[in-house]
Amino acid sequence: MAKHLELVLEPLDNQRLANLCGALDENLRQLETAYDVEIARRGERFTVRGKPGQIQQAGKAIEHFYEIANGDFSIDDIQLGLVELANRSQATQPAPALLTRKSELHGRTPRQVEYLRHIQDHDITFGIGPAGTGKTYLAVASAVDAFEREYVERIILTRPAVEAGERLGFLPGDLTQKVDPYLRPLYDALYDLMGLERVGKLFERGAIEIAPLAFMRGRTLNHAFIILDEAQNTTPEQMKMFLTRIGIGAKAVVTGDLTQVDLPRGQISGLREAREVLRSVRGIAITEFLREDVVRHPLVARIVEAYENRLAAEEQAAGGAPARGSEGKPAVDKGRP
Repeated sequence: MAKHLELVLEPLDNQRLANLCGALDENLRQLETAYDVEIARRGERFTVRGKPGQIQQAGKAIEHFYEIANGDFSIDDIQLGLVELANRSQATQPAPALLTRKSELHGRTPRQVEYLRHIQDHDITFGIGPAGTGKTYLAVASAVDAFEREYVERIILTRPAVEAGERLGFLPGDLTQKVDPYLRPLYDALYDLMGLERVGKLFERGAIEIAPLAFMRGRTLNHAFIILDEAQNTTPEQMKMFLTRIGIGAKAVVTGDLTQVDLPRGQISGLREAREVLRSVRGIAITEFLREDVVRHPLVARIVEAYENRLAAEEQAAGGAPARGSEGKPAVDKGRP
């Protein structure tokens, strides 16, 4: 089979062609990374080299992006569009509309759409999967949507504060300064979806609260949308404590990645136990994301795949026993959020 593809974009539109390629052909480099091919061009003529199946997909992607490269077109459109192209063949229901500052926000893969529907239809939803699959961001977007529609009165975001063997006492500053770095991804998502000024006012009113998981003990959370992020680093006792905080009119989402557990060796992850214990409980939904759902730089999905292959090889070498990373020690050293 041919290992190269000749492609001519017609009708010629120099502005669309420039948008497609990006500055210094930056967008084409993204396509090369995504499909593991080489792309050369001369004007509107493209040559794609690589494995037969890959060059066909890359050629279709070039034609697709050329068609939509009108007006503002950035590298973000390429990266998000690549995810949608990869999942285009899978039949799915329309993604739920979310009332946030970002009107274009929606689920871009079948599992992301399923996740959003689970959140809307269930009081407790688990989102489990690798980094970059939108678990936390879509959960925060759903919380903002519920708040804006006045389905809930408060948004409460929490996560375990101690990770990767560090102790709060070793960190500089008062308690707020110590835990803020761990909660920063949640702040960033809120600012992106609601705006810095509005989020600040809602914090002052107490309508939004971000706190370490330990601060949840003893509380009953009514009419609130509660998100537990990085739940793989909870103990079974902490997970049970969190799930029993949910009160009347409340909705909870639990997110985590079981390949990035930072608990001491031998300590069972509360997220892993909850997934097994609660799987058949009515009213609880579980969405398990795969590397195909990664919505980040095209390399992220391939990085996830490489680590999955390594983990599978370790399990096979150990005769089927849980490999490093499945419980106590992480298979991926993720560093700081």
